[in-house]
This record gives sequence, structure tokens and C-alpha cells, in this order.
Amino acid sequence: MRPTVHDIASVAGVSLATVDRVLNNRPGVRRQTIEKVEGAIKCLGYVRDVAAANLAKRRLYPLIFIVPGGPNSFMRNLEAEVRAAAERSTIERTSIRIETVPPLDPVALERALAKIDHANTSGVALVAADAPQVRAAVERLIDAGVAVATLVSDLPGSRRSHFCGIDNFAAGRTAAGLIGRFCSGREGKVLVVAGSMTLSDHMDRAAGFAEVLKEEFPNLETVGPIETNDDAGLVQREVTRALATHPDIVAVYNLGAGNSGLIEALPAHGARKLSVVVHELTATSRRALTEGLIDAILNQDCGHEVRSAIRVLKARADGLDPLDAQERIRLDIFLKDNLP
Repeated sequence: MRPTVHDIASVAGVSLATVDRVLNNRPGVRRQTIEKVEGAIKCLGYVRDVAAANLAKRRLYPLIFIVPGGPNSFMRNLEAEVRAAAERSTIERTSIRIETVPPLDPVALERALAKIDHANTSGVALVAADAPQVRAAVERLIDAGVAVATLVSDLPGSRRSHFCGIDNFAAGRTAAGLIGRFCSGREGKVLVVAGSMTLSDHMDRAAGFAEVLKEEFPNLETVGPIETNDDAGLVQREVTRALATHPDIVAVYNLGAGNSGLIEALPAHGARKLSVVVHELTATSRRALTEGLIDAILNQDCGHEVRSAIRVLKARADGLDPLDAQERIRLDIFLKDNLP
């Protein structure tokens, strides 16, 4: 059995109240008594359950989620999951505040991070842009004792506590494998559409995709990635232009957002059989999949990501490590035959 505070009190010859004062660094205990309690802790091998102690004290964890604003359907779903978590705050002992910043704007993101009150914040979760000013702002928060988790898009090389998102390099590799098989030996080009190559998730997806295409499907070569800032109108225009310019395009991989624009562009080239893979299951992409405009959707569970970020930030605030197996975010592959 694990030793308890009762065991410490018995071995040290003191009261439970005295043990509690020593464990919580409260005043009013003589040095000699502190040494007795600490000796008993060492002798018994007692390890304090910080999470249980905080539960008993009903500690509240003030958390801030920073997400991009704008019409991106996935980000709006992500924000909805954060709001749902905020409604459960009484149960989870959290106080969640949501801030939105302009999408793909590292300066605005840095300003939002700089305004955070260190003394009254346990943790911050953000959709990161891999930019120097964002990295510096995150480092300042960590130096001030605020736990930071990245959400959906990571900040590689930083001291952030955890990345709550899918393996984006593997996602890009998966997309290439699907398109290679859908094309079934046809020669041609694959149009790659991205939001911004300043986002680590987009960079990783593009790198994984290119690697598999080169290794396993030399009959296919890439066009792009073309950057569209995840703007649906720009996606439509750029895809339309690319398909007109490259009549040998046989497939499209949209590794970012703006799927509604892509779907608008595809029917104009209906005579050309295109294999299409996109990310994120939304009402728009679901409809396109069932109608045969796209072939597969790679999806991440944004609800799981939000819940993971909350668990990670609470654990870090308690000085604990998250459970990696619990926080692994899976990649779902949806065809029209297995839509949930």
C-alpha cells in the first residue's frame, strides 16, 4: 500500500494538522518538527498526489484559449468545443476564457499573448503560428510560470508543454498514399493547396505528402503548394487557374481550409476525372464526399484536442507530466462509405 499522511503523522509523532502544514509550506511549525516530518516522508517514500490535494482544496484553474477568427469552419468548430468545455467549468474546476485573433496574423497573436496576466493564469492553449515574435511571447509566458499548450498547429523547438494535435507529417503521407492509389498508375500532376506555409501543420503535411509521392508514386509530380490564406474565394480562383494552366493535373490535395472554394471550382472541370483529398469533416466537405466531388477526408477530432489541452494544462499547473497515450490525437480517414 502507498503510505498516507496518517503514516507520516504516526512515524513523525505529530498530528495530521502539523503534517498538513508542512506539506503545504504553511507557517507555525518549528524547524525541529519540520525535520521530523520530512524525515518520515523520506523514510516512508511518500509521494504526494498533487492532483488529489488540489481536488480536495477545490483549486480553480484559469485557462485561456486563443483561436483564429474568421469563417474557417474547422476553427469555428474548435471554438464551439472550447465554449462547450467552458460550460463544464464547474465540474472540471476550470475558468476558461476564449480570445480570437485575426487568422494567420502572428503580430496579433503575439499581442494577445503579451496581454495575459501571468499571476492569474494557470495555462494557455493557442493555435500557433511559427513566427519569431510568437515564439518569444510563448517563452516569456513559460518563464513566468504559465503552462502553454499548442493546439492543431505546433511551435516546434519551443518549450511549450504539449502539442494537442495529429501527427501532421503522417497525415501528409497518408494523403499521398490515398491519392497514389486513387490515381491507379495514371501519370500526371497533383495540385497541392495550402493555407500558409508559416503554419507548422501545413509545412509538415506538405513535406510528408512530397516524400511519399517521390518514394512510391514517381508517375505523379506536385504543382505547388499554392498558398491561399485559407480563404475560400482565393482557393476557388487559384484552383481554377491551376486546372486551366495544367491540363495534366489528375489530383488535388487541399492540406488547409477553404474547402468550399475548392468544391466550387471542381464542377467546371467535371470532364476531367480528378482524385481529391481534403482535411476536416464539416457540413460542406461531408456533402461533397457523398456527392462524389471529393474522394476522402482526413479528420482530426477538435473536441478531443480541446479536452486534451485542458488536461495537459491542469497537469502542468500541478507540476505533473501528461499521459502521452491518453493525449494522442488520432487521424480519421473518411470515405463516403464510412461517414459517421
